[in-house]
Formats: sequence, structure tokens, C-alpha cells
Amino acid sequence: MIALLMGASLALILTFVGTPLLIKLLVYKRYGQFVRDDGPTSHHTKRGTPTMGGAMIVLAVVLSYFITHGIRALTSDHATGPTTSGLLLMFLMVGMGLVGFVDDFIKISKQRSLGLRAWEKILGQAVVGIGFALLALQFPNEKGLTPASTQISFIRDIPWLDFAFFGPIIGAILFVIWSNLIVTATTNGVNVTDGLDGLAAGASIMVFGAYTLMGIWQYNQSCGSSRAIGSVCYEVRDPMDLALLGAILCGALIGFLWWNTSPAHIFMGDTGSLAIGGALAAFAILSRTELLLVVLAGLFVLITLSVIIQVGYFKLSGGKRVFLMAPLQHHFELKGWAEVTVVVRFWILAGLFVAAGLGIFYAEWVVGL
Repeated sequence: MIALLMGASLALILTFVGTPLLIKLLVYKRYGQFVRDDGPTSHHTKRGTPTMGGAMIVLAVVLSYFITHGIRALTSDHATGPTTSGLLLMFLMVGMGLVGFVDDFIKISKQRSLGLRAWEKILGQAVVGIGFALLALQFPNEKGLTPASTQISFIRDIPWLDFAFFGPIIGAILFVIWSNLIVTATTNGVNVTDGLDGLAAGASIMVFGAYTLMGIWQYNQSCGSSRAIGSVCYEVRDPMDLALLGAILCGALIGFLWWNTSPAHIFMGDTGSLAIGGALAAFAILSRTELLLVVLAGLFVLITLSVIIQVGYFKLSGGKRVFLMAPLQHHFELKGWAEVTVVVRFWILAGLFVAAGLGIFYAEWVVGL
């Protein structure tokens, strides 16, 4: 627990202190946000606001993780150091963040709304996502547990939903496809949510907080542990290290949110939204809670569905719309809600989804006793 507090505090300090320094650098370089002309008119005042703030979030998470493990190694004889699951999560987060960084850099350097072409962005995400999926099936520990499993999971792996039934090679291919579907869904979900000051950052804090609590619980109730109560247990390779990263991400985002809340001094950009989406996908896959993510990240799902519904209905109906504008947060802005009102109410929704997800997680354990 001390390590979790240390990591979260360090990440918070790094983003709280480092973000204004990044703002000064971006202002000096004139790297400002490009704003769509077809969006809410109130957003036109945001044109030129520094973006790519997600770079500071990613940097703070990586530094805090390794510094925390370094301090533990110097002060404890039982420290195990960085784990495979922790390194894989950061691989996916940093990799997606790099794709977003390139996209952001092209946008601001050329002052246009289009960064990477669609196929270039998909290719970059696919390379990182496939690499993550293949590596996640390797590196078994002394119990034979690999970071990820070919079984589809809800609260834990579902035995009768195992890609390995189709054989090791086809099973691995199906897992890679499944893993990349999750990664694509989470990165796009966070990306479309990141349209109002502080909305994506605040909602993400709650989800990462849930994964911190779940990681601690999975560690205490891990199979074979003397701490486990009853026969219900969790087969997760490195739950406590995942909890540490959950706490670090919470701290980093809280420090960033200080500067990102309305009126935002900086935006996280695709650098931040893709990195956060990658981290969410990694948590779901590595903690064996893939389907539960739909509940925990319910706000991101809701906002993504609003885009799908809007686009689908627009094409099928010959130009008619369900919402005044998609994503959903802009619909309420055009209905007259103030930006802060939309953000706070959506945070409330995010909190309710997270509470429901945690409730399902704990209820499953209680019922299984």
C-alpha cells in the first residue's frame, strides 16, 4: 500500500509541476489546438490552446513507475521489481501515445484538423496492438500464468469461451484479433470523449481508481495465497503491480486535471487519449476483466454509441440526425447546457458506471463463496 501511495503522489507532483512547464514550451513553439468550425461556437475561443499534454501524463507514469520500484528495491529486501504485466501495460500505453503524438504533431504543425491519414493511424495502432497481444501470451510465471489468457473474461476467465479450443495457432490469432478489438474500442472511446475541458481526464481517473481497488482485491484473493478466503480466487499474473499502475495513472491524471479543467490551459490531445485508451485496454486484458470494462467505462461506451448511432442513422435516413451533434456531450452543449454543467454531470454518470462495475465485481465474489 505504501508503494501505491508513493507512486500516485509522485505522478501527481510530476504532472502538477511539469504541465505548466510544458505549456510554456508549447506556447513558445506555437503548438496550439485546431478547432472545428462546425462545432459549438463557444469552442472557437479554445483555438490556439496548447495541446499534446498527454505527453506529460505518459512521462509521469513511466518515471513514477520505475522510481517507485527503484525506491522499493533500495528499502526492501522483498522487492520484486517491475513485472511483465506492468511493462506490457506501459508498452501499450506508450505505443498508443506515440501514435497519438505523431497525429497531434502533424495537426498543429500544419494547422489542420487531419493528422495521420486513416490507414496510417490504423497501421500504427495495429503494430502496437498486435505486438502487445503476442507478448501478453508469453512469459509464464512459476504458476504457469501468462499476463493474458486466450479465454474471454468477465470477472475472471470464462472456461467455455476459450480461443484455444480451435488449436494453439488459430487460438493465438483469434486472441490477437479480440485483443485489438478491445484496444480499438477503448482508444476510440476515450478519443471521442475528449471534447470538453477535463471530461476524459476526470472520467478516466474513476476507472483507473476502480482498477486499483480491483488489483488489490485480486492480490489478496489470488489462488494459492494464504490471504484468500474460501475457494473463490483470481488467477491474475501480477495484480499488485497493476494496482500500482492504476494508482499512478490516477495521480498523473489528477495533477494534469488541475490545468485541464475549464477553462483548460492545455489539452491532452490524441497523445493523451490514445495512451489512456491503451492503458484501459491493457488493464481489462491483463486483469482478466475484459467484458466488465463495458460497465466500468460505461461513459466512454455511451459516448461512442452516440457517434455510431448518429452516423448510422444519418446514412440510412438520407441526412437526418438523432442528436443535434455527436459525440453526445456536444448535443447537450447545443441544447444550451454550459460546458462545466455537461462535464460535471457526465462525471456523475462515469462515477455511477464505475460503482456499478465494482458492485458486480464484488458481488460475484460474494455469491461464489
